[in-house]
Amino acid sequence: MLKHLIIMLAFLMALFSPVVAQDFQKGFAAYKAGDYATALQEWTPLAEAGDEVAQYNLGIMYSDGQGVLQDYKEAVKWYRLAAEQGYVDAQTNLGNRYGNGEGVPQDYAEAVKWYRLAAEQGNAKAQNNLGIMYEYGDGVIQDNTMAHMWYNIASANGHEKAGGYRDERAGLMTNADISKAQAMARECMSSGYTKCGY
Repeated sequence: MLKHLIIMLAFLMALFSPVVAQDFQKGFAAYKAGDYATALQEWTPLAEAGDEVAQYNLGIMYSDGQGVLQDYKEAVKWYRLAAEQGYVDAQTNLGNRYGNGEGVPQDYAEAVKWYRLAAEQGNAKAQNNLGIMYEYGDGVIQDNTMAHMWYNIASANGHEKAGGYRDERAGLMTNADISKAQAMARECMSSGYTKCGY
């Protein structure tokens, strides 16, 4: 999570006026130092004004109970606002909340929707989570070939455990099915995630 905040800090500084970037940076420095009250104070007005990174960060704070009481419903509110703007990490975390039934009724189909949006932006965690959904048939029809494809893509994008999950699926598949899953993964990645599946 902290890594995402650091990456987005540079991005924000380039996009926003110096005052807004300074407010975000002040919140970031406070967050990093464990001064969650100050981070909340700095980020809340930015989030309310529509800043997707500040919204995402508030989602994390409410999800983890950092400087506020843990409140999954409030976390979902902030994740959704950022996710609807296309913020990939918020989409992944919103998918997690639906998959786990935290702050919202458990809804695997809704989890798949948010994971897919993030996966199509190249997010390895969301790609791995789609593999899990296909492996178990949660929100989708159980499909080892699709699970293998998403695990393979997630692994190629740096997810540490996805390669092991892919190999477990391969142990349950024919050589022809493995070849098909590998071809689908290549097509998915080479198409910029627009052709992912059958």
